[in-house]
Amino acid sequence: MRKKSEFRDHIAADGPFAPESGRYHLYISHACPWAHRTLLARHLLGLDDHVTVDVVDWRMNRDGSWSFNPEEPGATADSVNGEMHLEGIYNRAFNGWTASGKVGTVPVLWDKAQSTIVNNESREIIRMFDTLAQQIGNKTTLCPQELKNEIDAMIDANYEKVNNGVYKSGFARTQAAYERAVTELFARLDELEHHLEQRHYLCGQEKGVLTEADICLFTTLVRFDLVYVVHFKCNLRRIIDYPNLQAFVERMLALPGVRETCDWHHIKWHYFWSHESLNPYRIVPLGPAEGPHHQAI
Repeated sequence: MRKKSEFRDHIAADGPFAPESGRYHLYISHACPWAHRTLLARHLLGLDDHVTVDVVDWRMNRDGSWSFNPEEPGATADSVNGEMHLEGIYNRAFNGWTASGKVGTVPVLWDKAQSTIVNNESREIIRMFDTLAQQIGNKTTLCPQELKNEIDAMIDANYEKVNNGVYKSGFARTQAAYERAVTELFARLDELEHHLEQRHYLCGQEKGVLTEADICLFTTLVRFDLVYVVHFKCNLRRIIDYPNLQAFVERMLALPGVRETCDWHHIKWHYFWSHESLNPYRIVPLGPAEGPHHQAI
């Protein structure tokens, strides 16, 4: 069961969080598919120069928390608040957070003007970035109004069975729970393979157009063969065994700047090192030797 996000405010012209360049800051982990969504949306919507970013270390602490480590390639210090741990960010927004025993998750959208967290729900952050792009970004959209219902339905259909399905498979504590989750996961992947047979993207007419739905699926699929097949026992098939899903992943990676948002080292080493209950000796496999992430080896 995935915990709910606690901060659910929104950037809006008529609210306390106005759309302004340089005001907002994103805290992410390169390892996390949910955080990766927000980094991708930020880039694709032309917000790189308007929303700043800091990156936590790929090593998750034993309690599930994250730390900053500027000595680690690909990670950074906390350039806004100077905290050593993500918990400090949450504690600034909610006095007593640390004492409550809760663990702060990524992504986090921080407001520099009011020194507080706006939102820590990835799906809502990418939708806010779409709004922000109309004001200060590249004026493109990942959620055309006429496709909004279709996009939301597609994201909903993929969330529990695919995005969260890999985690339900990997962290299952009974054979029955594992088999139920992994069966639902691959049934949905089969449906998506068929859906993409004559299409480039998930939503829209004919070949489709790039939307939030594609981003939300991509960040799971790009980790699948690299991590989930082995680490989460999602091994009925690989994404590379699905011609249309593999083509979709490669199509996404070919978009300008998208591959640069994928830190294969952070992704791979985080999962195999951090989840000691699944991999107590923290041995990181060398493969795979094929696929879009083969450079990770």
